[in-house]
Amino acid sequence: MQNHLSTPENDSLNCNGRLINLSSPKIMGILNLTPDSFSDGGKFNNEKQALQHAEQMLKEGAEIIDIGPQSTRPGAEFLKAEEEIRRTGKIISLMKKEFPEALVSLDTFYAQTVSFGYNEGIDLINDISGGQYDPEMFDTVARTRLPYILMHVNPGYESMHDKTVFDDITLAVNLYFSEKTAELLEKGVHDIILDPGFGFGKTVEDQMKMMDEVQYLGFRKFPLLIGISRKSFIYKPLGKSPYDINEETQKFHLKVLRQGAKILRVHDVAEAKKTVEGFLKE
Repeated sequence: MQNHLSTPENDSLNCNGRLINLSSPKIMGILNLTPDSFSDGGKFNNEKQALQHAEQMLKEGAEIIDIGPQSTRPGAEFLKAEEEIRRTGKIISLMKKEFPEALVSLDTFYAQTVSFGYNEGIDLINDISGGQYDPEMFDTVARTRLPYILMHVNPGYESMHDKTVFDDITLAVNLYFSEKTAELLEKGVHDIILDPGFGFGKTVEDQMKMMDEVQYLGFRKFPLLIGISRKSFIYKPLGKSPYDINEETQKFHLKVLRQGAKILRVHDVAEAKKTVEGFLKE
């Protein structure tokens, strides 16, 4: 029961010469290398633990592993690119060697970290800043020719979590996407994935509205990535912890899949896999 109104014109990604078909949704498993990430800080910030966790997520059904050397939770420590690179170490190249079929994404807003990751073998770039926190980002992405995940977020690092009240959240996000994708396309970046930025600078009400209107995001030209795993707009209104909202999260996952979402970025891969399988049977 996929909503064909939301099927993007480009339903595939070129990842280092490997064509990835998005006709069925993909799961991106989150691998935080940070000691201060809000939900799993310090668990996977050494090579052995990181590789073990990646292996577990791949076994559970993830096809993409998103490596994050810097936490972007509210109040997190701000790191420079050099520290991101130090934290990442050889994990990317080790992962590519151990799990050659896995796609590796690097979560960073620094062009320097992207260049490092490209040399280590990453397949996708996941930039929460939309190129706004490093003026070299878009040119660097263009040089790598890798798929780029473009997220909607406030324009400054210090303001990324400041709650903005939008007249029309869907219209505002689409205007942002329109401007940024035009800039990327002009630079030769064609494999673009859109992330509406749940959990970043938006009120609970706007995020719920956005959840209802996912099918209208992105002009049906680019695939959509949705990252709602353990986000506070779900658990805080319920008075629950980030770990106790699996049922609610999977209901939202199913809702966005029905509206055409192509990638789910998650902590709990096995549960998301069940949701995707259920969706594909509809």
